[in-house]
Amino acid sequence: MVRWIVIGSVAAVAFTVYALVDLFMTQGPRVRAFPKPVWIAVVVALPVIGPILWLLVGKARKGPTQRRTTGRAPDDDPRFLGSIDSESSDERIRRLEEELRKLDEEDNPPGGDTEGDQDTPPKSS
Repeated sequence: MVRWIVIGSVAAVAFTVYALVDLFMTQGPRVRAFPKPVWIAVVVALPVIGPILWLLVGKARKGPTQRRTTGRAPDDDPRFLGSIDSESSDERIRRLEEELRKLDEEDNPPGGDTEGDQDTPPKSS
């Protein structure tokens, strides 16, 4: 008989600890009926009934009642992408081509000798 009392006591304590950990880990919007401090008192004061009440009544099953919006990365937000795209893609391509043309002219002046240039492959005849 004493063995069953010890096993029941250990099970009641384990169930109470489980309910307390679950209570502490539950986000505020999911707590129903009472605030968290009241639920802590109920779970501790009523060792078996308190955890059962918490799991059946105190914790919302579906998720938070107020849906929280998560942040989006800037490249996933079309409004952000639209705000930084001040020039059209055609204008950007023309500007980049002009910059490349200027860089090529700096590397290879119009009257310069390109025969000895190591970056260009030799001309085949």
